[in-house]
Amino acid sequence: MIQARALPRIPEVRPGDDLAALLTAAAATLVEPFPRGAVLVVAHKVVSKAEGRLVALDDVTPSPRAEELARDLGKDPRHVEVVLSETAEIVRAERGVLICRTHHGFVCANAGVDASNAGEGAVVLLPRDPDGSARRLRAALPGHPAVVIADSFGRAWRHGQVDVAIGIAGLRPLEDWRGRHDAHGRELHATWIAVADQIAAAADLARGGKDAGEPAVLLSGLDRWTTRDDGPGAAALLRPPAEDLFA
Repeated sequence: MIQARALPRIPEVRPGDDLAALLTAAAATLVEPFPRGAVLVVAHKVVSKAEGRLVALDDVTPSPRAEELARDLGKDPRHVEVVLSETAEIVRAERGVLICRTHHGFVCANAGVDASNAGEGAVVLLPRDPDGSARRLRAALPGHPAVVIADSFGRAWRHGQVDVAIGIAGLRPLEDWRGRHDAHGRELHATWIAVADQIAAAADLARGGKDAGEPAVLLSGLDRWTTRDDGPGAAALLRPPAEDLFA
């Protein structure tokens, strides 16, 4: 049985906070804080805040390129300038939407730069190295549970957003069924399950909502996917640009 429970009473995270200590204290309220096969899913914003990945817009001077994009898209040019600083490539810029490929290789809106829950006049960036953040967090937690750092991404052909894994430690992010057979003996050629993304999405359902102050969810019953070592991280989920049919 797979179970998911949001950790209670995690305070507002600020730059420099010991996030592992805050999560450990919250988990201590559970009967079994970090059972074998546990996966702790953490919203990227608390990781980013603890790492100081916040930018005050009043400190940003927009470039001419940011000013131009802001006019076309109806956005704050300072916000756009921060997006550009996190962008390796602009994939689309139209209809008020700025889709970017980040320096990490993620393709997402605004290069992951977001003003929600960032504080007045500030924006929060993605962690500089999400896999590294996940590994450090895992090493600092009692029992060293698997860690997934999650963010919400849109999907090109569907409405709405879904939480996905942007940083992973101690978990096999993919389960490859290609070459296996289905229940009728037919060989599978395309079935490659994004386990870490499904775990991130399941964790999001266990929260009270984006305004509930529940940035971490503990899932149990996932032993078959957890690993002793840190594993390849979320980098294994990234499709190389040459294979991107929609860019």
